[in-house]
This record gives sequence, structure tokens and C-alpha cells, in this order.
Amino acid sequence: MNLRFDFRQALRAAGRLVCLLSLALAGMASSAGAEEAQQAVDSDPFEGFNRKIFWFNETVDEYLLEPVAKGWDWATPELVRDSLERFFENLKVPVVTVNSLLQGKPTDAGVGLARFLFNSTVGFAGFFDPAQSELGLKPVREDFGQTLGVWGIENAPYLVLPLLGPSTPRDAIGSGIDGFMAVYPYFVPAVYLYGAQGLDVVNSRARLLVPIADSRKAALDYYVFVRNAYLQYRRALVNDQELPAGGADEDLYQIIPGN
Repeated sequence: MNLRFDFRQALRAAGRLVCLLSLALAGMASSAGAEEAQQAVDSDPFEGFNRKIFWFNETVDEYLLEPVAKGWDWATPELVRDSLERFFENLKVPVVTVNSLLQGKPTDAGVGLARFLFNSTVGFAGFFDPAQSELGLKPVREDFGQTLGVWGIENAPYLVLPLLGPSTPRDAIGSGIDGFMAVYPYFVPAVYLYGAQGLDVVNSRARLLVPIADSRKAALDYYVFVRNAYLQYRRALVNDQELPAGGADEDLYQIIPGN
């Protein structure tokens, strides 16, 4: 019996094994990529239409909203911008509290109610947030789109709305219901209401000047980036998952309708 070790034959065998493993791994990666791509297609069957609306929104932002936001950012002290952001967020708390109850979260509802009462009084109508700084009560994020999700309504298909941005039929309906549940629009004259809403939009866009600019530069396809961020964010909210703590992703999430 010849027990001599054939080094060349061993190398060829090892080479064939490496090739087989590479092909197997490539097949697995291709399958996973195909599955992920198929999920994206399933969630966005109106992509052609959505991209046109997305382009329209981006054009409005580039030539109107972004320049105004830059002027606002330059002319307004950061303290004022932050105070306005807290004020408008405080106005949403009653709707957030109702949605917490509808989702069976009495603790969150209690936190929301306590935040609203404390910030509306001690916090000077919500311009400051002593509920968090002094009592440690963090903001609660709930809306009727999330409520529908908790009730089992699927968040698909993806839909880009003119001027309003990323959404879905579920979340668009949810935003409408939240609007009806808000109390202050029934008592505030329309001219002041629209003026305040416009100020809120400009102030929010000013905060996002750097994150959006960086994301536009970094993303290979900004439409896909925004779509994926939106769907992941809404899924995380419905499932009560942790959101990114700081950074561009969290900032981008702030402009998502219903937040």
C-alpha cells in the first residue's frame, strides 16, 4: 500500500472544497438578498407613482422649504427653536394619551397626562419640559396609526403623499383621526392655526438641515433610504421597540407623519 502524501492532490481537493463552500455561501446570500428585495417590492407596489410624488416633494423642499428653514435657523436663537419644538409637542400630548388608552397602555396614558399637566403649567404652556428634567417623565410616542397597528391592521402598501411625505393608507387614516381628536383646532381661528402649523413645519425643517443633507449625500438611492427608514420606524413604534438614541436616523424619524 502506498501511503505517500500527495501534496498537489491535497491542494486540488482543498481548492474544490473552497469553491463549493463559496458557491454555497453565495447562494445563501443571493437567496437572502432576493427575499429582502421581494419584501421591498411587496411593501411598495406603487413605487413608480411614489417616486414621482417623492420627486415633487423634494423639489418643493429644495426651492421653498429648505431656504426658508435656513433663514429661520440663521435668524432665530437655538433656545427659541427648542422652546417652540417643545410647545408644539406638548399640544399633541392629549391625542397621544387617548391613543395610549386605546392600545391598552394605562401607564403610558398616565405618564402622558402628567407630562401635559406639569409642562402646561410649570413649563409655561409647554415651552419648557420640567416633566422630564425634574420628574424624569420621558415623552410617550403614540398615534392612531400605531393604534390600528396594535389592533392588527397591516402597514402596507407604502405611499408617498404630496407635501406630507412618507406614509401608508393605515397611517394616513390614523393621521386624519388624530387631527379630529385634537381639541385646539376647534377653538383657534384658522388664520392663527395655519400660521402656527407653518411655523412648526419650518422650525422642524431647520432642525433637520444637517441630518437630511448628510443622508442625501450618503444614500445611493435617497428614495429607498427614506422608505426603509419610515417602514422600520413605524414597525418599531407598533412593537414598542427601542429607537436609535441620537444621530441622523433619529432626527430623520422626527419628520415622519404621525410622530
